[in-house]
Amino acid sequence: MVGGRVDGGSRRRTRAASAVVPFPRSGAGDRLELARLVPSGRSLLLVFALVAGVLAAAWGARVSPVFAVEHVRVEGAPPAVAREIGDVTAAAVGQSLLEVDSRRIEDTVRALPSVAGASVDRAFPHTLVIRVSPERPVAVAHRRTSSWLVTGGGKVIREIEAGSHRGYPRLWIPKGVGLRVGGALPTSFLPATRALAAVQEARIPRRVKAVRSTAGELTLVLRHGPEIRLGGSRDLRLKLAVAARVFPLLPDGAAYLDVSVPERPVTSRYT
Repeated sequence: MVGGRVDGGSRRRTRAASAVVPFPRSGAGDRLELARLVPSGRSLLLVFALVAGVLAAAWGARVSPVFAVEHVRVEGAPPAVAREIGDVTAAAVGQSLLEVDSRRIEDTVRALPSVAGASVDRAFPHTLVIRVSPERPVAVAHRRTSSWLVTGGGKVIREIEAGSHRGYPRLWIPKGVGLRVGGALPTSFLPATRALAAVQEARIPRRVKAVRSTAGELTLVLRHGPEIRLGGSRDLRLKLAVAARVFPLLPDGAAYLDVSVPERPVTSRYT
C-alpha cells in the first residue's frame, strides 16, 4: 500500500480462490450392483406365499379337529377332587388344544375349595393335562348330622357323608355355628386345626381321635393310649417331635404325656 492506495495485483492475490468439484455420476456397473441387492419379484412372491401358508396352517390347526381335546387328565389329586375338576373343565372337550385358554382353566380349578394350586399343560394330539396340588384335610368338622373336611388353616373344603372318613380326628362344632364349603371355621378352632396339621408331619405312634381345647390349652386325645398335653399353641412341631421320641418309653398304664414344656416332658399313671 502506497499513499493510501491499494495495489490491484495485491487485491487479486488476497481474493480467496474458488473451484468447482464435479460429483461423479453412477455408471452402469453401479446400477447393476444395486439391482443384485434388491430381491426379484419372483422371490417376493415366494416369501409372501410361504408366510401365507404358515398363517393358514396355524389357523387351520386351531379350527380343525386334528388337535381337538378328547381327554382331560388330572394328576396329583385324589379321586373325589379329580371328579370335581373333570366336571368344571368338561367344556374344554372338543376344543382345539391350541385354542384352550389355559389361564382361565387354571383359575377355574384353583377356585375349587379342595384345590390349593393348579397348572395346565397340553399333551398333543388330544389330551389336556391338569396338575393339581390339593388341599390337605386334617380333621372332620361335625355338627349335628352334617360333616365337612377341613384343612390346617380352618378352610372347609368338602361336605362328606356323616360317619365317613373315620381316619380323621373329629372337631365338634356347636349347632349355632354356620359352615359352608369354601368358608372357614370360627377362629377359635384354628389352634386345634394347626395342631392337627403338625400331627400329620410328626410320627406319633397312635392315631389322634380328637383335640380338646380348654382355656387355651391343647390336648390330643388318642384312640388308644395316653393323651398328649401340648399346652399353648406355640412350638407345636417341637412339642410333637418330643412326644414322638418319648412315647415309646412310657410305662404301661400311663394316663398322659405332658410336653407343654418340651425340655421337661412329664408323664403320670392312672391312679
